[in-house]
Amino acid sequence: MAGRKTEKANSLKITKRDEDYSRWYLDIIERAKLAEDSGVRGCMIIRPEGYAIWEKIQQTLDKMFKETGHVNAYFPMLIPVSYFSKEAEHVSGFAKECAVVTHHRLKLTEDGTIGVDTEAELAEPLVVRPTSETIIWSAYKNWIQSYRDLPILVNQWANICRWELRTRPFLRTAEFLWQEGHTAHITYEEAEVEARQILQIYKTFVEDYLAVPVFDGLKTENEKFPGADHTYTIETMTQDRRAIQVGTSHHLGTTFSHAFDVKYLSAQGTLEYPFATSWGITTRLIGAMIMAHSDDQGFVCPPRVAPLQVVGIPIYKTDDDKQTVLSKFEELQQKFKLIDKFSFRVDARESLSPGFKFNDWELKGIPLRLEIGPKDLANGSCILARRDTGEKINVPLDQLEEKIPEILDFIQKSLFKKAQEFQRQHTYFVDTYDSFKNAIEQKPGFYVVYFAGAPEDEEKIKEETKATSRCIAFSLQDNSIGKCFYTGKETSQRVIFAKAY
Repeated sequence: MAGRKTEKANSLKITKRDEDYSRWYLDIIERAKLAEDSGVRGCMIIRPEGYAIWEKIQQTLDKMFKETGHVNAYFPMLIPVSYFSKEAEHVSGFAKECAVVTHHRLKLTEDGTIGVDTEAELAEPLVVRPTSETIIWSAYKNWIQSYRDLPILVNQWANICRWELRTRPFLRTAEFLWQEGHTAHITYEEAEVEARQILQIYKTFVEDYLAVPVFDGLKTENEKFPGADHTYTIETMTQDRRAIQVGTSHHLGTTFSHAFDVKYLSAQGTLEYPFATSWGITTRLIGAMIMAHSDDQGFVCPPRVAPLQVVGIPIYKTDDDKQTVLSKFEELQQKFKLIDKFSFRVDARESLSPGFKFNDWELKGIPLRLEIGPKDLANGSCILARRDTGEKINVPLDQLEEKIPEILDFIQKSLFKKAQEFQRQHTYFVDTYDSFKNAIEQKPGFYVVYFAGAPEDEEKIKEETKATSRCIAFSLQDNSIGKCFYTGKETSQRVIFAKAY
């Protein structure tokens, strides 16, 4: 086998990020084997490497939800179309994206092809779940009879179908995985506490585990969830300086309890409508993470959600060296398994050089690489190579159990700080619409403005600049008064506008 010199495999080259960002993003996903196209337009196959990240996301968030009193349930994927007719504003937000099942049988035609059996039409069309408020609140009508039945704190992990016209893996697909919480409460205030609590859980998770900095805040009326009283959101910036929404929490008021005639008997003996929330994150988190951290060498994955945190690469030339080096790796593997502080695997593939393996694991974004050769063993040391910076650190073999967790933690924090600084550098404050229009074409990013416009004003801004309001960010509100950049009206409301995915 070859020595420590890195070899590049031409078949694994990635388009440079600054040359073609869209192609770069797709190359990352393909080369890191995170996902691939399926036989259905806009639907992706999530490969084991990508699904392992989703499992980490799911396991961590599920624990956080359960620690705050939530429980999991599951509701059907197929929803009667009549359920949607009960809440007009809600269905108007999804009507163009709904896939509808109208028949329940196929048949073999005379020419030997498979077709739809036109005699097997359903009595009522079924919508493939675009979101579950309607079917869940139809169930809650049976679950909620008394104030003693409240609150209901239910979450489900499921798949969703929204027939998107323009799709991109993880960011926007016809089918995607998500979690959706649906809760019911006695008072408006209780529902508000719930919506804000979930928003904080999302912010904590995305920043602490995905190392992605976010602005948390309130959506404008124009951008809120269909049927919601108001919507909270977390928004982040990608490396092409666009915005991406990575989590939402909605206070639904009594919209759905009224629509489905869900009432409970209060402690005072009166019939009341419960207040509701819904909230969710999706596999879009993986896309946002790719766009926040990755580089021209491939995927960069934060240690806390990495499918594998440390990979061992044996370096040897002779059979004797091979046996000695692999024996050391076997010893380390058993030791690491006992301390259980990080995940570790040895790449012992025979037919590939160390250089090829280095490149392969760089593409896959594994945070830390452990290199050991005969000279290292003789010196009682090894090399730890950081994926995020490429830095190589010489570490004594007897200190690995302490040093590896320290370095992984440092990588996690460094990724967050780097992304946070990038976001700060590309967040701008502007006063007038003319300056905004000129600037956003030349310098994409987050634009903070005073804004007191109506929904129709936002539509005009979107039409003219392709930018949308992302959120009324909590951290930017300071009670100061300024003039709306679009209408000139006085307002204290500061809003982030950006071009978005």
